[in-house]
Amino acid sequence: MCGRYASSREPDDLVEEFEVVENRIAEPLAPDWNVAPTKEVYAVVERPPSRDSEEHGPPQRQLRVLTWGLVPSWAKDPSIGNRMINARMETVAEKPAYRKAFATRRALLPADGYFEWYPSSQKDAKGKPVKQPFFIRPKDGGVLAMAGLYEIWRDPTRAEDDPARFRWTCTVLTTQAEDALGHIHDRMPLMVERDRWAAWLDPTTPGDTSLLVPAAPGRLEAYAVPRLVSNVRNNGPELVEPMAVEPVEPVEPEEEAR
Repeated sequence: MCGRYASSREPDDLVEEFEVVENRIAEPLAPDWNVAPTKEVYAVVERPPSRDSEEHGPPQRQLRVLTWGLVPSWAKDPSIGNRMINARMETVAEKPAYRKAFATRRALLPADGYFEWYPSSQKDAKGKPVKQPFFIRPKDGGVLAMAGLYEIWRDPTRAEDDPARFRWTCTVLTTQAEDALGHIHDRMPLMVERDRWAAWLDPTTPGDTSLLVPAAPGRLEAYAVPRLVSNVRNNGPELVEPMAVEPVEPVEPEEEAR
């Protein structure tokens, strides 16, 4: 799964990186090295020009702020989004909660990298293994374009003229982790390669899982980081600083079964 990630880039940098036509960011988000569910995040989407715009024509690539945790348009209670932070690629086209979004509301969620936890050799006071966090990022330091979906939920308790009546939310698509990272966690976010961004974002074409691939073997690196990241209240660049720990060895299938 993907339950935490880092996002520290400025909107202007993302506009340039993703060739955004319309920057819909009213107020930039602060750099966040501990993005957790229910937080606001940046998302790249393609939408028709706004009603107030003088432009007319095909969908435009936009940069927006969404809340992490997808709330389906049909949901009666928006708190359902707290449980819908990830969508599995294997079932996204069939699941009622994601089916419509996969068809026409696909997004790119920019990240510096993401976190996963692996049991270490150390034990806590109850004798349970202490989980060591790892940060997984592109080796070249580039942006990670995670595949996402978004929804627009209408709050029935708000008036028609209330600008906050629509809630924009998103989820991260996940897949089986590649071998080099699978021993840390068996799931990982799906990446969208640059030459597939346009096809993935295009709302006029149906969703296509063939556009989504795990990161190419060797493209990502994983290293241990301070356990401070386990507490969502901690936030700062020190959370992604490498630290020395014992090497993590893959668990052989026969050993895992015992």
